[in-house]
Amino acid sequence: MTPTLQSFIAGHWLGSDAAQLLRSAIDGKPVASTHAERIDFGEAVLHARRAGVPALLALDFQQRAVRLKALGKFLAEHKEALYAVSAHTGATRSDSWIDIEGGIGTLLAYAAIGSNELPSGNLIHEGPAMSLGKRGGFSGTHILVPRGGVAVHINAFNFPIWGLLEKFAPSFLAGMPCIGKPASSTSYLTESLMRLIVQSGVLPAGSLQLVIGGTGDLLDRLEGSDVVSFTGSAETAAMLRVHANIVRQSIPFNAEADSLNCAILAPDVTPDDEEFELFIKEVAREMTVKAGQKCTAIRRAIVPRQHIAAVADRLHAKLSKIVVGDPTIETVRMGALASRDQRLDVSDRVAELLRGGTELVYGERDGFNPIGEGVSEGAFFAPTLLLCDRPLDHNSVHDVEAFGPVSTLMAYDGLDEAVGLAARGRGSLVGTLVTRDTKVAAKIIPTVAAWHGRLLILDRDAASESTGHGSPLPSLKHGGPGRAGGGEELGGLRAVKHYLQRAALQGSPTMLAAVTGEHLRGAVVREKGVHPFRSWFEDLEIGDSLLTHRRTVSEADIVSFGGISGDYFYMHFDEVAAKDSPFGKRIAHGYFVLSAAAGLFVSPAPGPVLANYGLDTLRFVKPVGIGDTIQARLTCKRKTDRNKTDAKGVGQGVVAWDVEVTNQLGEVVASYDILTLVAKRGAA
Repeated sequence: MTPTLQSFIAGHWLGSDAAQLLRSAIDGKPVASTHAERIDFGEAVLHARRAGVPALLALDFQQRAVRLKALGKFLAEHKEALYAVSAHTGATRSDSWIDIEGGIGTLLAYAAIGSNELPSGNLIHEGPAMSLGKRGGFSGTHILVPRGGVAVHINAFNFPIWGLLEKFAPSFLAGMPCIGKPASSTSYLTESLMRLIVQSGVLPAGSLQLVIGGTGDLLDRLEGSDVVSFTGSAETAAMLRVHANIVRQSIPFNAEADSLNCAILAPDVTPDDEEFELFIKEVAREMTVKAGQKCTAIRRAIVPRQHIAAVADRLHAKLSKIVVGDPTIETVRMGALASRDQRLDVSDRVAELLRGGTELVYGERDGFNPIGEGVSEGAFFAPTLLLCDRPLDHNSVHDVEAFGPVSTLMAYDGLDEAVGLAARGRGSLVGTLVTRDTKVAAKIIPTVAAWHGRLLILDRDAASESTGHGSPLPSLKHGGPGRAGGGEELGGLRAVKHYLQRAALQGSPTMLAAVTGEHLRGAVVREKGVHPFRSWFEDLEIGDSLLTHRRTVSEADIVSFGGISGDYFYMHFDEVAAKDSPFGKRIAHGYFVLSAAAGLFVSPAPGPVLANYGLDTLRFVKPVGIGDTIQARLTCKRKTDRNKTDAKGVGQGVVAWDVEVTNQLGEVVASYDILTLVAKRGAA
């Protein structure tokens, strides 16, 4: 009996009556049905607001990062169940790896981003603060806070797992509950993922809901505090962007749309070069991975006219070796399209391209014969390579996308023409330039970057570690201008900030410090009589401060530091040359000032401060000369509880200390933050 998929709405599974039948892309046999029951989207949105938002904001950034890591580990332990279902989508094991492991990896990547880059609490201080008055009593800065709304994620059919998780991870980290809607044709895989997520018990109630089927009146129920993110066709993105309620409520709308991505073979590369073969491999891989069903796939391969025949011949030879068929067969290297409807759509688009100035280089006529039982009822499509000899004269090759294993070779004359052809795509997610010449890269990249969200420069040096043209990474932006949707996803912390609200903040430094949880210069400090380094993490308060004793810098200090460091720069040792410098005298090493300041504020006996692991924002503001007297102020600037313990079970937190080194005139000579690990009191 064919199972009926269920939506997960308001903490419950919904659906028992069958509606749309979903078939295996391999043999056409039924896999599952969507459910016929109508979803109450009022209930879904209310649950997200009343249960999801409070539950998520009861945690802070660091605690939500811990939950993301736990979820990623749980899914990794149960991933084989997902691989078994994924085969029905037409994906090979390596295709499924991109979807499944890529999705899990994105969860873990954002767990690390949260742990390493976000504070405790639910407010990010996006400094630096700036003085807005003459006497230091009025300052301004920016903060980022959770929006208090709901994130609606509408995803495409090609990555049923990664598509959900790569949007969910930054949303969850930002404290925003999600309602995810996968494309129906492969929603059976997303539903399998959701069942594992619910089984894990990791997420607070209301964090994530799943919609199987249509979105009904969901978008009509959203408000200005909500966010909509969409992945799919440019046509659907354009339709959703002007949805009446989205426009009326000024709801942020992020679109990542399919685009006619290109790869350019630079004229400095010849058929005898290693880079030539790299270009061939990249185009062939992008045609066949996921059967070309990637929004980042190379649709236009832009090649110097003198090499177009050689590129066509090598690609023909490479594609002829690709074994297509049932992905459960070990020798198969390319599976099927996601559905027979998708196969029909790709076929129609290829026919349109052939009518619009292209010719067939490789395709079904070249012995296409998928292997496996029942594949004649599947959604297989032959790798199809087209050639457009005069791409400047034809529009369809720059307008029509066949979302499958299809790419078009385009001949160009001169770099300017290649750049022009790249721009004809009217906005792309990613482009690749294959070249050996740094000057070519320096000329082309700044121009084509205006039309691309990401660019790969591929040569033999990068090839050994390159993740490839079509692989979005959690740390790098995914999205592009124009036809590609104009939005951004991923990109490390950028994606989290997309789900937060930025506000400018003005007030006295003391008030701003109280709000941001971060000491600002000019704010009130507290000198408790106990060295701040003697306080446990829990006992430290923002603004706890120490003003050190003073130290006068001598010539012996400079000579000794030069001998220890080996730094005999003339400004420190050549009296005559130093007098001719802008400072007019010999000055101390900047790093001596840094070291001397540490000597002034460090408490040397064992205590809660466990390690110093870095400096931030270091600036040497004014020179320190022989006879100058320096003094340091050490202030607890920021505390981050990462909820971690060491191998002995000792709890730790990270403390950033503001250090301000001044001279005898009260002028700042050095300014920086030091970062330390500080033990918690429970370790005593």
